[in-house]
Amino acid sequence: MLNIVYALRMIVDDLPLMAHRYIIALGSNRAGRFGANPRTMIESALAQLAQDSRLCIIARAPIIATRPIGPARRGFANGAAQINTMLSPPQLLAALQAMERRFGRRKGRRWGDRPLDLDIILWSGGRYRTRDLQIPHLAYHQRAFVLDPICAIARDWRDPRYGVKMTHLRARLPHNGNNG
Repeated sequence: MLNIVYALRMIVDDLPLMAHRYIIALGSNRAGRFGANPRTMIESALAQLAQDSRLCIIARAPIIATRPIGPARRGFANGAAQINTMLSPPQLLAALQAMERRFGRRKGRRWGDRPLDLDIILWSGGRYRTRDLQIPHLAYHQRAFVLDPICAIARDWRDPRYGVKMTHLRARLPHNGNNG
């Protein structure tokens, strides 16, 4: 019996700690320190995420071009990444906000021009809510420019609020425009 307990303990000790899985949306509509245009800003952001030893990119969506929404004047480049990490939602938010600042993001008006926007859209833990962070992202299910990249990498992920797959959320939206 002692050998079985010892063997089980060895197996458990060799298992990795459970990682959180997230869907991150990326957006840019300005050139900045790390890119000459919004598309290269997104590519640079993905490269820097991949270099962060705390994160493991599982999948990345193709980068798409979208029209401006709200007061923004320039078109956007948008993408998404699925990552695994040991970081909790608030820790990941802090890491993403630090990255936005490195890329030149400043506090400003909503939907204004920005070199980089990183949003936590979904989390494997389901729902999360504090004053500073809400997962799932409040309006992502109304935005084709968020759902199109997500469907490219996580089409079967279920929304914890509605219980439907990403493809079903996308099918509810018109196929023209950004649905900002």
